Amino acid sequence: MPIVALAALGALTGCDENAWNDKLDGFDSSFNPTEVKTIEYTLADADYAAIASNATNKAIAEKAGESQALAALSGNKYFTDKITADTYVPAFLASRYYTLTDGSSVRLTYNKAVGLPEAVTEAAGASKVTVGTDFYQTSVWESDDNFIDGFAPEKPASRFLPAFIKEALPDAGTGAYAIVSYKEASQNPVFGNVGGDEPAGFEMSDVIASVKADDAVEIDGVVGGVCGCGFVLTDKSGSIFVYCGSSFNRDQYPVGTQMHLAGNATSFKGNLQIAAGADITVEGTQEYKFPAPVVYDGAALDAVLSRPADQLAVYASISGTVAVSGNNINVVVAGAETAKGSVYYPSDAQREALTDGSAVEITGWFVSISGSRYCNFIIDQMTVNPASSSARRIGRAPAAPVPVVEKFAIYQFDGSKWSVPADFAILNPADYAAMGQSGNTLSNPAALLPIYLKNNFPYAQKDAVRYVVYNNSSDKVACDYYTFDGSEWTRNSGVQTETSQFVMSGGKWIFDPNVTINLPYGKGQSASAAFYQACVDWVYENKCVPLGDTSIKSGKFWVTSYGNNDYYCGASAYQNNIDLRASSARNQYSAAFEGMSNKEIVHFIENNFTNEVAPAVLSQFYPDAKPLAGFQVIYTLNFYAYTGSKTYPCKAEYEVTGIGQFKCINAEWLIGMEPDPDNF
Repeated sequence: MPIVALAALGALTGCDENAWNDKLDGFDSSFNPTEVKTIEYTLADADYAAIASNATNKAIAEKAGESQALAALSGNKYFTDKITADTYVPAFLASRYYTLTDGSSVRLTYNKAVGLPEAVTEAAGASKVTVGTDFYQTSVWESDDNFIDGFAPEKPASRFLPAFIKEALPDAGTGAYAIVSYKEASQNPVFGNVGGDEPAGFEMSDVIASVKADDAVEIDGVVGGVCGCGFVLTDKSGSIFVYCGSSFNRDQYPVGTQMHLAGNATSFKGNLQIAAGADITVEGTQEYKFPAPVVYDGAALDAVLSRPADQLAVYASISGTVAVSGNNINVVVAGAETAKGSVYYPSDAQREALTDGSAVEITGWFVSISGSRYCNFIIDQMTVNPASSSARRIGRAPAAPVPVVEKFAIYQFDGSKWSVPADFAILNPADYAAMGQSGNTLSNPAALLPIYLKNNFPYAQKDAVRYVVYNNSSDKVACDYYTFDGSEWTRNSGVQTETSQFVMSGGKWIFDPNVTINLPYGKGQSASAAFYQACVDWVYENKCVPLGDTSIKSGKFWVTSYGNNDYYCGASAYQNNIDLRASSARNQYSAAFEGMSNKEIVHFIENNFTNEVAPAVLSQFYPDAKPLAGFQVIYTLNFYAYTGSKTYPCKAEYEVTGIGQFKCINAEWLIGMEPDPDNF
């Protein structure tokens, strides 16, 4: 049961107090130090990411050699024995509660992994790297011409990835993890003249040159160029762009694919193309011979803007300077006053290479004009910074079309080399697709991963373990730890909820397991009223009910007929104080105080509150309080007592002796009491 409106607890203010309270010396009903607060807060998922990305925390982690472990916090959403809340929460609180001042406190609830293998959290902080075209070309296939954009059986990924990761992550520390994205073909490419796979009777048609908009056409042709939304198809008479849609898989019909196409021609921005939805039958593959390109200088590129409508695709070349604007990659050609080149649905490798301001030579299919001036090119090959010694040539290689698929692998660094860690599994794009997931992210790992493990490790022995690495629904790396009991895979999360206190001291947030509870007196103090009402309720249940009471408002025994104050421990949830008036106690339950002096009654009430009722109520409000090894955890209760003439501050200190268990170790009643107060 949380204390209501804890934000009010840190402000020891008086407001709307009763007549005898507002006569206290120094009483100021307008005093309200709003910058001192006591807050209860539970970390949300986004908070863990904020803690992991906090600049102060990143500096702390780097100095301690824990950068990767801190990064894992974002995906795991739990602290560990290495990445502790004590160390990494203060900077987060400083950024969130920057207006608060000394005396403020936050009781923070968060997740912590207990007994979980360190590999789980370390792997979730893995660095991500991607193998690019340059590496395949220069390091795998070692050829400017005879290469494919991926690994193959004769050039396996396992042979090259350790060196690639070591070059990509030169500063990795011992134990670091890396996730590698790469492409791989299931068969070896064949370089050179690869004609001869043609089926008997295949012959290119001679119809493209005569196609008109709205014609229904059938074409037997060969793919001559591919982009992210379609491909160029060539027959004996010409070439035409075939539009397939923005979700087209550019690896589906590689250059050299023979096909029979039945579809409808259409006019798009003054250019001919085949509309989406054509029926396609793949017939085989062959070597594709590109025509000599038409070279456009600036003047020639301007001239094409006024060419007749409904033109076919043209194999052409331009040179210029790359101009990147959002997702658009344009090429500014010297001498062109209006026209610009534009890269049509580029590949990831092309986007990476075509940086703003770089010089480039582009050769490919000119397929359409957009916005009255952008000449759209499907790139076949290009050279970036052609005049430089570091020129990069990206494009066509005379290889037989072999499909490549994206894959992921996880590696660990032992201080000298990278290798695949034992008992690890990582989800691949094919796995996400098989689970019905999109975007290579997993939305329901608890339900899907046990099935994945059962299908992929059918011969696992009892007590086998697997660390499964995947991208969660927030696209963050996560790692789950599973054990096998001989029939089922079960996740061992090792995560539990903990609550710790942090206090503002000296202008800084620090971890402090000690808790100070301030109970302001006077009517309308909701947090104090919650505590005192719990005291009254405890007295009723534990002292009145055993005497035969059936209603908290009966007024028969310790609790008054209002049901919000008692004279067993003096708690008042109306005035929000401890009432030490002996005369009022006698009037409420005279039989209990027969033969006792006023002083004895006061001590009776004080003892009951201090040693019996308050510890019981603290257990209700703070059931998760626990002792710490080598540390005396103290909960301090600041409250007020009324003697009949004045209201005095009081303090009681409680040691946490067990989980949710409290023992009073010090009590100071009526601090600053004047001699012989009335009714005492």
